[in-house]
Amino acid sequence: MVVVIAGLLTAANFWTDYLWFDSVGYTSIFLTELRTKVLMFVVGGLVMAAAVGASMYFAYRSRPLAPPMSPEQQGLARYRMSIEPRRKLFFWAIVAGLGVLAGASASGEWGTYLQFANGASFGVEDPQFGRDISFYTFTYPFLRVVLGYLFAAVVLAFIAAVVVHYLYGGVRLQGQGQRATPAARVQLSVLLGVFVLLRAAAYWLDQYGLVFSSRGYTFGASYTDVNAVLYAVIILSVISVVCALLFFANIYVRNVMMPVASLGLLVLSAILIGGVYPAIVQQFQVSPNEQRVERPFIQRTIEATRAAYGIDSAEVTDYDAQTELSADQLSDEASTIPSVRLVDPSVVSQTFQQMQQVRGFYQFPEVLAVDRYQDGEGNSVDTIIAARELSGPPQDQDNWLTRHTVYTHGFGIVAAAGNQVDNQGRPVFTEYNIPPEGELSETTGEYEPRIYFGQEGADYVIANAEPEYDFPLGGTSDDVTTTEDEEGATPTPTSDNANAPADAQADAQADGQGGGEGGGQGGESPEGQGEGEGGDGGEGSGQRTNSYDGDGGVELSNFFKRILYALRYQEPDILLNNAISEESRLIYERDPADRVERVAPFLTADGKVYPTIVDGRVKWVVDAYTTTNMYPYSERIDLSDATEDTFTQSTDTVNALPGNQVNYIRNSVKATVDAYDGTVTLYGWDQEDPVLKTWSKAFPEVMTKKGEISDELMSHLRYPGDLMKVQREMLRRYHITDADAFYGGQDFWNVPSDPTSESDSPEPPYRQTIGYPGEDDADFSITSTFVPRGRENLAGFLAVNSDATEQDYGKLRILKLPQDTVVMGPGQVQAQFSADDAIRDELLPLQQSQQSRIIRGNLLTLPFADGLLYVEPLYVRAEGSQTSYPLLQKVMVGFGEEVAIGNNLQEGLNNLFEGGEGPLNEGGGQDSGSEDGQEDGGQQDGGGGGGGNGELAEALDDAAQAYEDGRQALQDGDFTAYDEANERLEEALQRAEEASGDGGGGSD
Repeated sequence: MVVVIAGLLTAANFWTDYLWFDSVGYTSIFLTELRTKVLMFVVGGLVMAAAVGASMYFAYRSRPLAPPMSPEQQGLARYRMSIEPRRKLFFWAIVAGLGVLAGASASGEWGTYLQFANGASFGVEDPQFGRDISFYTFTYPFLRVVLGYLFAAVVLAFIAAVVVHYLYGGVRLQGQGQRATPAARVQLSVLLGVFVLLRAAAYWLDQYGLVFSSRGYTFGASYTDVNAVLYAVIILSVISVVCALLFFANIYVRNVMMPVASLGLLVLSAILIGGVYPAIVQQFQVSPNEQRVERPFIQRTIEATRAAYGIDSAEVTDYDAQTELSADQLSDEASTIPSVRLVDPSVVSQTFQQMQQVRGFYQFPEVLAVDRYQDGEGNSVDTIIAARELSGPPQDQDNWLTRHTVYTHGFGIVAAAGNQVDNQGRPVFTEYNIPPEGELSETTGEYEPRIYFGQEGADYVIANAEPEYDFPLGGTSDDVTTTEDEEGATPTPTSDNANAPADAQADAQADGQGGGEGGGQGGESPEGQGEGEGGDGGEGSGQRTNSYDGDGGVELSNFFKRILYALRYQEPDILLNNAISEESRLIYERDPADRVERVAPFLTADGKVYPTIVDGRVKWVVDAYTTTNMYPYSERIDLSDATEDTFTQSTDTVNALPGNQVNYIRNSVKATVDAYDGTVTLYGWDQEDPVLKTWSKAFPEVMTKKGEISDELMSHLRYPGDLMKVQREMLRRYHITDADAFYGGQDFWNVPSDPTSESDSPEPPYRQTIGYPGEDDADFSITSTFVPRGRENLAGFLAVNSDATEQDYGKLRILKLPQDTVVMGPGQVQAQFSADDAIRDELLPLQQSQQSRIIRGNLLTLPFADGLLYVEPLYVRAEGSQTSYPLLQKVMVGFGEEVAIGNNLQEGLNNLFEGGEGPLNEGGGQDSGSEDGQEDGGQQDGGGGGGGNGELAEALDDAAQAYEDGRQALQDGDFTAYDEANERLEEALQRAEEASGDGGGGSD
């Protein structure tokens, strides 16, 4: 029964895997992989079975017919009598068992074989042997695998022969005379001779493996490897051949000393030639003169490593960063200020959650994505974007039926401008509400908002069974600041009650939604968003239902398929649910990265996928890598260690890459996954990558040509974050191109720890639009910094053009800071922020308040006015309330050795100057009419707003006091006082709005 059940489950998994590949249109991947595995299984199993079976057969056939009488043989006779009736059964069981085990192991090497059979040339030769790199990446690993299986087959055949000969008296441990019969001696000599011949082949192959040596100062063949070990393995290969011939000669000579002498010679040679001699060379020739003798080999490693990681074309510029800034220079740079991305995607996730979650079962990732979209005027704007995914049914309704058939999909995209907040410090939304609305959808056009494929939710869902929850009626919020709002936003509250408005609005939303998790708001159905086919209008239920009309998933067209999936998931409800029909579709493998890696098992997906709106659909973009660890002389790195940072260690939505050792990586594939029907499209991005060429030859017609990428999709492709992390990790040392300087290590760098985090995790790279020195136009880039090894001042600034529509996409540019000028690094700037008296005085009310908590946003570094500017937004969140969210209240800036703080970026830069000269005004340097250059209404570019007249401040104080009185009245159960406080609050907010409108200076 155990075997039958295991067989059924295995068959179910196998067949459902085929159905899944068929549903996504990649059966060629499944069948090619299957054929290759079967081929490897058969060949590996037959080689092992033939070797062991033949050895046992010849040992039995050559057994002595009359074993000598001895106590040892008398004891073995009982075993022979027990085995003889079942001898054939034992024989075939052993042969078949070893064959199956060997075949299963060999089938796991299907990828190695496919690379060997389809290997593409790199067009580059290694400096030691002059072989193309493809020999080492595709051929050498396969030869090693073949040798390994032949070694195993010979060793097991030898053991089997010894056991059979011993059991039937061919080999004796006790008694008089020879211990082995002539037939046994011949067979064992032949097997030992074959083993030593294989050892000779292994020694010969070892010479090519020296390019992966870790013996020297750097990775790859070192001086000792080339001048000692290389000759040693060649000599050992020749000696092994001689020893093998001596074993074969023993067939005729029949002298037991000959094989013993051969083994002794081989072992002694391996110790003296392969071990002692290289150690002597290393100790007496290399160690006293290491820098001189290792210089050419260090240079090989530098060049190979830079080529393998794609950093050989990095442009390094000496940057004499200015540490002082005049008022005139600051005014000249005013045009670049509005593009600074102050909205931190890891902080405002909580704001998205509170303001746009709509229902408790919707979920946003902990770290949002940064993309770029055009605004209404056609300007490209850094945009914080996320999909509103469905994490599962409400807790009190969580069962198999609701989780897998009712709550099946998320709904819509939420986006906000990266460089704007309103006067309360909240994001300025460009896409919001259910159904989606906003400037973003106006520029991109209408799109299918339903998200069946994403990173949240159940492992599988069954669409077109039960009526599916689509969206709540009245799932809109009027309390959202958008780009269409020109004025009238409530100004920034004082620091003592900075989060009170957010609390009040969130509580009001909670009161207005009323109906609980499963309920809904009242109101009419939104226009243009009716239910799907077969859906239930459900006006009275407060929600809209939907029937899936896409092609995603596997159609449960017959009862047999339902049985297969019931076995796969061990879930009888798949069979018992009467609502599941022939039109129902089982949707699984819903995570975009998992889908890409399953469709293309030779790819490694980036740890962060992001949603885009392309061609009327929500599509997940997945960057994928081809890798190898067999690039000669290139230093190996652990992908997991290289891609860890603050986000990977503190969140579940940004993942480090798997812990694989690699020494070559390319972002060779850009993949998209349709959020509605799960369609996977693989675009061959790096068409010159030999590894991708190899896999494309193995799996033809799987890759879509790069030229078929639409312009709309191209505008959202970006440089992948994990590749940048790997490259910056290698650039810590391999920005140095001179062997002597590399050996000295004086100019090695480190990636600084994230100063805004309590852990020692590396600072994550940041996506932002920057103006690179010497260029007129700003570029959407991904940036990072370096500090010298053992110090904290800034050593380098790395920026990679992340705009796939530009010719310079992917270009690595490094600003190298002079060693004689101290420019503060991120950790030092953060310490300076904490130590500055003016900043401490500004933050003191917030730090002393028990009702609020300061959250430090991302510390951005960007070129500015011939120097480097640090910008860090400060958020404030009310404590003790689950409905509060962070509000951007202050912005800290640093330039050179000076730091300052302001209510927005312009004010912070103005405060860098003693005497408050104020060279910048909000609105691009134009005088706004207020004394301090701040505005009293509207949205703020790159800042948190601030300032205001006396009437406005008084009205805000009254509003805050009324709000606090109302909260206290609720706690006391005094509803009369609560109503009075609400009336005072409305009156105060009305006065604040009037004061804001009268104050002038409003801007877009």
